[in-house]
Amino acid sequence: MTAGSTLAIEATGLAKSFGDTRAVAGIDLAVPAGTIYGMLGPNGAGKTTTIRMLATIVPPDAGSARVLGHDVVAEGDAVRGLVSLTGQLASVDEELTGRENLVLIGRLLGHRRAAARARADELLEAFGIADAAGKLVKHYSGGMRRRLDIAASIVVTPQLAFLDEPTTGLDPRSRGQVWEIVRALVAEGTTVLLCTQYLEEADQLADGIVVIDHGRVIAEGTPGQLKASVGTGALHVRLLDPTQRAAAARILEAAVGSVVLEPDPAALSAVCPDAGLAALGVGELGRAGLGIAEFSLGQPSLDEVFLGLTGHAAEEPPDATREEQAS
Repeated sequence: MTAGSTLAIEATGLAKSFGDTRAVAGIDLAVPAGTIYGMLGPNGAGKTTTIRMLATIVPPDAGSARVLGHDVVAEGDAVRGLVSLTGQLASVDEELTGRENLVLIGRLLGHRRAAARARADELLEAFGIADAAGKLVKHYSGGMRRRLDIAASIVVTPQLAFLDEPTTGLDPRSRGQVWEIVRALVAEGTTVLLCTQYLEEADQLADGIVVIDHGRVIAEGTPGQLKASVGTGALHVRLLDPTQRAAAARILEAAVGSVVLEPDPAALSAVCPDAGLAALGVGELGRAGLGIAEFSLGQPSLDEVFLGLTGHAAEEPPDATREEQAS
């Protein structure tokens, strides 16, 4: 199966509700085999529910999907035999060592004892945790646990790997290690559907991206196409006085366009189609007498992409959606 020659995932009109909460509201997907396909969106957008339907964990209320040529409802057993899922919560046993976890999974999947041990050692070495193979998993760092989680999901190499927020909560070094693992999977022929909140992660890894918000697809394309759709850059400004941020936001919105208030109380940003508009915005702030600690022109952030595409920043999910994600 060569990249782009066949679709690993075909979905039409997928929908799912939990009580009164509409988690997914009619999603279409076409994921070419042999690629990394990113599913980008804020918490509560419907990414996890979509993956759970495609992995046959929960059935769709409406729509249809085929994974590796098999219908996810009528041929669930066939799908499960070909895919792996690394979710947001750890799937390994903290009271076992890293090696014991992988050997156990290998045995459950039908490997003989010697073959299970050999595969466990191979994965521990490949994932950079061989030195900790004999330690209990409860003593692993967050990055080591995530790598072990992914290793556990590919004891038998899957044709399709679902990775749901694989780097959430990891430090930059651990995140980079996970990225290398994902690239290696695809180099060996596995298709990857990657759910992420991080534009940088999707930009680094994905051949194509679908953007989801409130259970619907709002954009699709390559990373470059998505960034170009909301402007080629973003003006980032940090003020000397945080109390002036509201005034700065009004000025930038009038001069440049959509503004995002960043977690730093003195910082804000605006999507800019070119450097000239960014210079205009900075000039307007100066003319208004607002002190600027620093400014820069960089790539749009996730919030800026979402603001440009939807008219609102990425939001926290409602309680009902949080509960569904944890289930």
